[in-house]
Amino acid sequence: MRGLTVDFGTASAVRGVDLVLHRGEVLGLVGESGSGKSVTALAAMGLLPATADVRGSVRLDGTELVGASDTALSRVRGNRIAMVFQDPLSAFTPVYRIGDQIVEALRTHQDLSRERAAERAVELLDLVGIPEPRVRAAAFPHEFSGGMRQRAMIAMAVANNPDVLLADEPTTALDVTVQAQVLDVLRTAQRETGASLLLVSHDLGVIAGMADRVAVMYAGRIVETAPADALFARPRMPYTLGLIGAVPRLDIGAQGRPEPLVPIPGSPPAPGTQPPGCAFAPRCPLAEDRCRTAEPGLTATGDGSHRAACVRADEVSGLRPLDVFPLPGAGRPAERDERAAVRPEASEVLRVAGLTKTFPLLQGALFKRRVGSVHAVDGVDLDIRAGEVLGLVGESGSGKSTTLFEILELKPPERGSVEVLGHAVGTLTRHTAHTLRAQVQIVFQDPMASLDPRLPVGDIIAEPLRAQRADRTRIARRIPELLRQVGLDPAHADRFPHEFSGGQRQRIAIARALAVDPRLLILDEPVSALDVSVQAGILNLLSRLRAELGLSYLFVSHDLSVVRHIADRVSVMYLGRTVEAGPVGQVFARPLHPYTQALLSAVPVPDPERERARARILLPGDPPSPTRRFSGCPFRSRCFLFDSLDPPEAKRCTTETPPLVERADDHVAACHYPAERAVW
Repeated sequence: MRGLTVDFGTASAVRGVDLVLHRGEVLGLVGESGSGKSVTALAAMGLLPATADVRGSVRLDGTELVGASDTALSRVRGNRIAMVFQDPLSAFTPVYRIGDQIVEALRTHQDLSRERAAERAVELLDLVGIPEPRVRAAAFPHEFSGGMRQRAMIAMAVANNPDVLLADEPTTALDVTVQAQVLDVLRTAQRETGASLLLVSHDLGVIAGMADRVAVMYAGRIVETAPADALFARPRMPYTLGLIGAVPRLDIGAQGRPEPLVPIPGSPPAPGTQPPGCAFAPRCPLAEDRCRTAEPGLTATGDGSHRAACVRADEVSGLRPLDVFPLPGAGRPAERDERAAVRPEASEVLRVAGLTKTFPLLQGALFKRRVGSVHAVDGVDLDIRAGEVLGLVGESGSGKSTTLFEILELKPPERGSVEVLGHAVGTLTRHTAHTLRAQVQIVFQDPMASLDPRLPVGDIIAEPLRAQRADRTRIARRIPELLRQVGLDPAHADRFPHEFSGGQRQRIAIARALAVDPRLLILDEPVSALDVSVQAGILNLLSRLRAELGLSYLFVSHDLSVVRHIADRVSVMYLGRTVEAGPVGQVFARPLHPYTQALLSAVPVPDPERERARARILLPGDPPSPTRRFSGCPFRSRCFLFDSLDPPEAKRCTTETPPLVERADDHVAACHYPAERAVW
């Protein structure tokens, strides 16, 4: 790519991108949302809408793609250059079988009979690890899980042995175990075809483990590019340094207590609104007058392989993120002593024991009849002490959200017990239940969906207070207090949710939850929809609020790095059951259950050297359906330890359900043969 520029009307989404992808190389393309990463990849294949004005040059082995006719591009797309899209469910045609869609891709570019193409489609599905590929080839996209759809998308992309693979956020929204499977499939596909790979991702851990070189985009331009080892070790652009400092790291158990995360101040400029000079200058603490007059070009340093668009690149090299991005005032989280945080004598704000919840499985269009049950929660045990953060982790479908809603219902559970602030929910009077509702509040995953778009944020924050019949004087005093507390300007109380950024909307949701002075906050994936730099600010805010207000958190997340950063203890769920729990440092450093060990081994860390040295535990397939009941251990069908057991030991796993047993101080695991395993 040379001077690639993409305009949508007067808005410039990509501004003069220069990239070179060598044969067999993996180039990682990173940056915040809106930086132009996906537009760059789509422009390379000519997949942008007609409203896009694409200029510059994209050459594939000397063949110019910009301005080429649709007929010429059709000969290249899917043949010499192929794409793995972010959302395979929308990329596949829903009314055609998976095998037929791969056959179509094969026969478009190769002279194959339908029978030979169908056989090749089965071989490709087998290559990417789809179980029973011949049967699965006859399935429709909606019958595949998310991970299987992405693997099938990779199979279709490599069907014609392309020279270049473009992967646009191929692991976004996937569980960490499925992400590890998909990345392994990408490596296999690249190895089998010899293709070059342009990997677009916001996850620096994924880039560290996959990329040979990395290019960082900001406001439509490449602002730094270097070999992966050099870029992560000594970034030369403040923006890159901020991105790395904003990432919570799972491997801190081996390195000591974590530093505060670095939120990059402000927001990226919208396309077409870039300021004069360096586009990052308004957010950069190191900006000088010369940064605001002329936009710096990529300047080479050392052997020429490391280039950065910064006039102070030599000074930035060797600095830590906190040296450049200080955390003054409200941005600085309180210091945390993990040993002091977990106090057995502290009063409990929540205790759940043996919680069970099933849903009816119905059939029939007009007359519904029950044909089975969905065992969404099947034995959850957890407790949270005053001032403590408990992280709740597990794959999608493990029962995390159902557990939250069972707690928030404040009604007698189907089986088991729930105690909130010392009150058993099965014996609550109407008055006590009303009082407890103010003491337990929730912050949802998507703030835009959870905030009423028709109300100004002042009224949104006031809603819980009005529900508790607070007087007008208290409400008027409380709204500016809460906005200041979460780092927002009280003068913006009259604005509507759409006028705020994603991170600001999540701060508003937190302010609303804090309005009635709760003691327990339930946080359901509160940072999963945010860019890493914005995520850092929210996590620091939550840490500070916890220290100032003495709050307890039940923090649900699929991101184990986030849980490691914020939680005191962690509870791991699998197929509706608690399988391991304990102090977060102990569980993450010395996990006992094979499932926890696999989860931790699958989490990437933003350090290429450590990533290359790690051994992955790849779990086969997906979790079993919650409509089935299992005798014995429900994890055994995916357990690497089970496969190595002698027959008498294996029989115990097939006949006896392992109880949750304390194996160390406050560290429990539900495994017949627990064994510590280092994952770093």
